[in-house]
Amino acid sequence: MEKGNISVNSENIFPIIKKWLYSDKDIFVRELVSNGCDAITKLKKLVGIGEAKISDEDFKITVTVDKDKKQLIFEDNGIGMTKDEVEKYITDIAFSGATEFLEKYKDENDKEAQIIGHFGLGFYSAFMPSEKVEIETLSYKDGEDAVYWSCDGGMSYEIDKGKRTERGTKIILTIAEDSKEFLEEFTVREVLSKYCSFVPVPIYLEITGKEPQKDKDGKEILPSSINEVTPLWVKAPKDCKDEDYKDFYRKVFLDFNEPLFWIHLNVDFPFNLKGILYFPKINHEFTVNEGQIKLYNNQIFVADNVKEVIPEFLMLLKGVIDCPDLPLNVSRSFLQNDGYVRKISAHITKKVADKLKEIYTKQREDYDKYWEDINVFIKYGCMRDEKFYERVKDFIVYKNLDGKHITLSEYLEGKENKDIYYVSDENLQSQYINMFREQGLDAVILPSVIDTHFISFIEMKEEGVKFKRIDSSVSETADKDAEKDEKYDEKLIEIFKNALSDDSLKIEVQALKKEDMPAVVLLSEESRRMQEMYRSYGQQFAGMGDMFKDEFTLVINSNNALIKKLDKAEDADKTVIAKQIFDLAMLCHKPLSPEKMTEFVKRSNELIARLI
Repeated sequence: MEKGNISVNSENIFPIIKKWLYSDKDIFVRELVSNGCDAITKLKKLVGIGEAKISDEDFKITVTVDKDKKQLIFEDNGIGMTKDEVEKYITDIAFSGATEFLEKYKDENDKEAQIIGHFGLGFYSAFMPSEKVEIETLSYKDGEDAVYWSCDGGMSYEIDKGKRTERGTKIILTIAEDSKEFLEEFTVREVLSKYCSFVPVPIYLEITGKEPQKDKDGKEILPSSINEVTPLWVKAPKDCKDEDYKDFYRKVFLDFNEPLFWIHLNVDFPFNLKGILYFPKINHEFTVNEGQIKLYNNQIFVADNVKEVIPEFLMLLKGVIDCPDLPLNVSRSFLQNDGYVRKISAHITKKVADKLKEIYTKQREDYDKYWEDINVFIKYGCMRDEKFYERVKDFIVYKNLDGKHITLSEYLEGKENKDIYYVSDENLQSQYINMFREQGLDAVILPSVIDTHFISFIEMKEEGVKFKRIDSSVSETADKDAEKDEKYDEKLIEIFKNALSDDSLKIEVQALKKEDMPAVVLLSEESRRMQEMYRSYGQQFAGMGDMFKDEFTLVINSNNALIKKLDKAEDADKTVIAKQIFDLAMLCHKPLSPEKMTEFVKRSNELIARLI
């Protein structure tokens, strides 16, 4: 038996590995399975180029739980290792066997034979849950002896001739007391499902001492692999049916609401990228953060929602991205933010924009149906990504008062200015909507919180465009041909000023085309936006509340029959009527305060009593 020391410069490497090498303790399962997958991929490659001959091609990875022996075992029937290779790859930390192998056998035309391992540290994750790690391996090369290697987590190891008779490698972990959860079938199965559901080699889970399953005739049921070796994203889009995409979505994301549509990414040049992005149905704004993009490396799960690869606004989607070419760091859990990654991110963004354009131009009716669910995503994307906005700006649509979806240019067609009127609450602003409808005017409906920011963004991008809420102006609904009686108008203003006793309230008289409305309350767009900014960033404007008060304008309708007779009423009645008109107008703008509502109800009852 020979003994030696692991080639490393720090005496404290194992405590570092056990605690800090990976962010999640269970990640050692992913690393050891991916190493087994690499070993099989290497052997397949050698067979393919005639450098290796094997009698079987039943490749597999077996994970065994032996609770009695406190062991968790990972075994593959891949390339195996010689004694020299064990000493070279296992005892010298951070020497990447996969990197050397790729350099020797690289073939730019062979995109399928990708090797997962990049850093040589993956194997040492085995020490995270273990008090001892053993390797039994036999190389595919003829005439080589089996090799046994063991290490108890110190700086020394043992290496000897092994007893293994079958090609491949077995890694035996003796689990430490603080990691006994990895001796439970449920835990191991859950971790394998998390990281290895789509590994391209069949994985079998065996539980030592567990009775095999039998059918109704008493015959033993052969175990099946726990993973899907050919997930949907690695197939050609032409070979996938709609139901395949829906089934995959339900299985991976456990969402039984059907996705609206999806994008199948299948790129071989200038980088290797595959995946499927789903547009889920978003019922309301509070669900928009429930997106999930799973990142894979050669079908091995890496992480959810890696923002360096997936633009932030695409995180509202659900999907899988598999890119073997990504430069991962030592833990594979995060990405180096370099130019290559940005190119991948830009490509994904472009494919999403292309898909939206395709639906808009070829399936406009479907696009309009999808809009309620996808508009938040598109608006957010426009504000976060300049290039995305440039690609989709011509098919951003707005729902008008008739429920039809129109573009900005369609709304502005034939208008003298670029004012766009909008509704944020159809119920609260119903009176203003009626005024517009009766005049044959149109407005767009923008009820989402994101719309507050989006309209400012569009105004910045589209020269001359100005969004105005429907209750911010009566210029479109005023009767410009009506005769003015300035003396009577002054009387009306005086009546309302005396009745309301509010110096901050602006009062003016205008002839409105809608004659049955005695008055309306307006809040200028500028004032409203300042108020919303104050509510959003109130802490930053502490002590400045007076600067952000609502500046309401009461517009008295001189075309209304009640207003025309108001000066003939008794002085006391003028006050009651003026207050009632103001409160009715205010109710069409926003809810009254509790005190104001109590007063309004009391006054309404008194007025009704006068009619009896």
